[in-house]
Amino acid sequence: QVQLVESGGGLVQDGGSLRLSCVVSGYIFRLADMDWYRQAPGKQRESVATISSGGRTGYADSVKGRFTISRDNAKNTVYLQMKSLKSEDTGVYYCRLQKIGGQVEWGQGTQVTVSS
Repeated sequence: QVQLVESGGGLVQDGGSLRLSCVVSGYIFRLADMDWYRQAPGKQRESVATISSGGRTGYADSVKGRFTISRDNAKNTVYLQMKSLKSEDTGVYYCRLQKIGGQVEWGQGTQVTVSS
């Protein structure tokens, strides 16, 4: 059974930083493509950042230059370093795992609130 557990969310002031973590169990982590998504109140869930099994990264335009996704295969963990946070970054952040073959698994989410 695949499990993804996010942590690191919280309340931060405008311009602040947070680092989110997502620990994966039940799958060969190094083979998985990993993503961070977020969902703001009243809005659809959107992709924020992605990192392939080979380490290639991609970002939504809204977070480029401010967010950095990384992974540590030895720790089965993917990270999202967030800097220069804005109120529009507020939302629930979800970790997503993409298996070989396309099946996806989601974490339970962690709340990020940026106060202005």
